[in-house]
Amino acid sequence: MPVSRLRSLVVLPFVLVGLLALSTPSTASAPPAAGHRAAATQSSAQLRAARIDRAVSVAVRQIGDRYRYGAAGPRAFDCSGLLNYSFRKAGFRKVPRTSDAQARWGHRVKKSHLRRGDLMFFHDGGNVYHAAIFLHRTKRGAVVMLDSQRPGTSVHRRHPWTKAWFGRSLRR
Repeated sequence: MPVSRLRSLVVLPFVLVGLLALSTPSTASAPPAAGHRAAATQSSAQLRAARIDRAVSVAVRQIGDRYRYGAAGPRAFDCSGLLNYSFRKAGFRKVPRTSDAQARWGHRVKKSHLRRGDLMFFHDGGNVYHAAIFLHRTKRGAVVMLDSQRPGTSVHRRHPWTKAWFGRSLRR
């Protein structure tokens, strides 16, 4: 087959698409309707919620991995390393590495409004010293979280040992 004929066969679909675009009325310059903005926001919120669920799944798969100070996976973690690893694997960019920096990530949420995948930060009045992932509440209302606490332990589910903590959410 001659090269000129081959080129015309390759170019033909692009020409047809261009002609079709010219024959259809354009709405590109019109501002999006309020409904479209709401739909875009909703799909963005759904995407973010799916990423948070994925981060929790990644973190839960780390149960049993050992604690190691300063470790961020894949087989050993400290508390903030577990959050960093899980949320990066779920598609979040620029995940802070330390619990202190993570405590400024997202927005503050009342303890009573926490949802699966929200973050928990433990403090001593001024400094954040520990981070965990909120999983759920028991039937009696006790919080269940996932964390990697200290040497000699592993990533596991447990209850908070103190009330000196606050929640943050990456949901909007």
